[in-house]
Amino acid sequence: MRMYRSKLKYSDVTPKEMFFNRRQFLAAAGASAFAPAAFAASPYDTEETPNSFEEISNYNNFYEFGLGKEDPARNAHTLTTDPWSVKIDGLVEQPGDYDLADILGNVTQEERIYRFRCVEAWSMVVPWRGFELAQLLERVGVQPSAKYVAFETLVRPEEMPGQRSAILEWPYREGLRLDEAMHPLTLMATGLYDQDLPNQNGAPLRLVVPWKYGFKSIKSIVRITLTEEEPPTSWNMANQREYGFYSNVNPLVDHPRWSQATEKRIGGGLFAKRIPTPMFNGYEEEVADLYAGMDLKVHF
Repeated sequence: MRMYRSKLKYSDVTPKEMFFNRRQFLAAAGASAFAPAAFAASPYDTEETPNSFEEISNYNNFYEFGLGKEDPARNAHTLTTDPWSVKIDGLVEQPGDYDLADILGNVTQEERIYRFRCVEAWSMVVPWRGFELAQLLERVGVQPSAKYVAFETLVRPEEMPGQRSAILEWPYREGLRLDEAMHPLTLMATGLYDQDLPNQNGAPLRLVVPWKYGFKSIKSIVRITLTEEEPPTSWNMANQREYGFYSNVNPLVDHPRWSQATEKRIGGGLFAKRIPTPMFNGYEEEVADLYAGMDLKVHF
């Protein structure tokens, strides 16, 4: 597996209009000498062109704010994100309620341009800002018996109108195996492009696991629990046949109701051709070893 701990360059938080040429901008500006250390440019970016801020923030699933793709952008302004804290408990050495400002003051944030693949067979390329989840887990101390990491989204139906329905059992829950959570690609996102996460994209803190289908990247996180047993996850609880615990992007394993072999890139226009979906969403070299010996049709 590719090793990730390399020297990182520092860059200014780049305005959207300059972001598409970020590498050229950094080289021309000699940015490593001038930028604040809080935001390190990542060597792990995809070379694909990011979607626009407008596309990313106006087309997404966040059922706490409605079922339509535009509903989150229309309704999520009601969400209060300051103050915000995250409960970290279970098999950790330092459990507690951590203020978000305290969390962010003890991590190194980076810009990372990741592919994003929805289980519904559409995709984007997103320039996230965030930090490796491993930094936070190492800080609180993972006990030897921990094997999984569970996550929960905020429950606040007075601000999240979708929670007044029973489409899912609230709170929204997700989980990872511990080695998945500790992998360098696993990001806790706090922003996209040059600004904080919009509410509709999971403000103020969301998970991003780029080799898994998008619903694994749980939004607006308020609790992280280390466990010995595999935790329940929302879509698996709702329909185990269609949504496995792992939910790795796999073009060879179709959803029961549609093919996963190809995807529609958002922003490509009405007549854009579908593109092939790569194994693990293009991150096979980095993560395939995590699943050595596993039957990925059984452990889907």
